[in-house]
Amino acid sequence: MADSTVRAMTWNLWWRFGPRWRDRQPGIRATLERLRPDVVALQEVWAGEGTTQADELAAALGMHAVFASPSYPPAPVDAVDPDHVGVDLGIAVLSRWPIAGHEVVAMPARHRGWDPVALTVRVGHPVGPLPVVAACLDYGVPYTDDRIAQGTFVADLATDPSRDGPCPVLLMGDLNAAVDSPVLRRAGDVLVDAWTAGGGAPDAVTLPSTHPSAPLEAGPQMVDRRIDHIFFRPGREDQHVLVEGVRMAGEPVGGIHPSDHLAVVADLRWRG
Repeated sequence: MADSTVRAMTWNLWWRFGPRWRDRQPGIRATLERLRPDVVALQEVWAGEGTTQADELAAALGMHAVFASPSYPPAPVDAVDPDHVGVDLGIAVLSRWPIAGHEVVAMPARHRGWDPVALTVRVGHPVGPLPVVAACLDYGVPYTDDRIAQGTFVADLATDPSRDGPCPVLLMGDLNAAVDSPVLRRAGDVLVDAWTAGGGAPDAVTLPSTHPSAPLEAGPQMVDRRIDHIFFRPGREDQHVLVEGVRMAGEPVGGIHPSDHLAVVADLRWRG
């Protein structure tokens, strides 16, 4: 039986925050073109004026897209910048294969006045449905009860038996917690951290303080930590999943940082 593969990627695109957001868009596209991922979970995705950032990227790259909102952080309510007025903020999944179905699921959030969502997607991989759970978890350290509840919630989505099948199940996103955080304890118990399994550096960082617009106010639980993750589990008991390689991406393009986060990329191969 031939092995099956997927190149998975997760990336927080920094919405329209920071300086020169328009100038960052070519770098985002160029990074995706260079890496050619099969499935991508995106966070801090903008939507407005009859389109979304995910749909524009999909059209440019020959991919398929699905978008959902609301997510973290909330879009500015009293926006002064005209580029922010009426613009939504959400999460998305891109796929080079057709998207067979998706569901938008509200996550637990007792401390917020709105319901942040996770996105579950069935991607039409050549060997069968490839389930993807995409999310961005709460970043508010004072609300760590919500953060733990959400970490448990998305891990339970990824381990739901309805997602068993011929492909591994992927949980991807800006989970706003280091892999050893209580927020991700459930995920670590029932899923595999692709970065660790692929031999990634233990001190890798996806929200670096060296970025010119680094959100230093986020504190040591977020800044200079690996808070963007790809987790997975086999889709069947006899399925063996190998992580062939992992890498970070999102370096400056033409001297401009595409985002304040770095992306995480993992190449998975499986059989069985």
